[in-house]
Amino acid sequence: MNIYDYSVTTPDNKALSLSEYKGKVMLIVNTATGCGFTPQYKDLEALYEKYHDQGLEIIDIPCNQFAGQTPGTDEEIHEFCTLKYNTQFPQMKKSDVNGENQLPLYAYLKSQQGFEGFGTGAKALAMSALLKKIDADYKHNPDIKWNFTKFLVDREGRVVRRFEPTESMKHVDEAVAQLV
Repeated sequence: MNIYDYSVTTPDNKALSLSEYKGKVMLIVNTATGCGFTPQYKDLEALYEKYHDQGLEIIDIPCNQFAGQTPGTDEEIHEFCTLKYNTQFPQMKKSDVNGENQLPLYAYLKSQQGFEGFGTGAKALAMSALLKKIDADYKHNPDIKWNFTKFLVDREGRVVRRFEPTESMKHVDEAVAQLV
């Protein structure tokens, strides 16, 4: 199987096959509306505006699995994002990214790019401390650790990078720029 064999569900419960994005660069991100990383929506929208015409698609998958930080309905989430961050990229139906109800897409993404750490800096240290309390063995499994984990997919459908939420959006921009 490859990335194009998977689909996501739109807020109106329609299946959207990722094969619709063949030949495009995709950034797939699990998001939240009430998280310390929520301001990354601004950076994501800037990326979308900068690179969309060159072939970038952002797939926004809201997720409520991390401290209940996405409590609203799909409609409320969409309204929040468009009003507060002027997002134009498509949002999907709120979904799980870990566990028995995870989207099959996420099982695939994690099999292609596992967890390699939070990096350095204050946010990285804070995330490590938080995760140690939740799962002492968090470093040794590929699960999504928190909101705003991003997977970068090249034009051939290869999952080429995983960015933890603590990674600089500048690094995400640089990686996208190399692929568009």
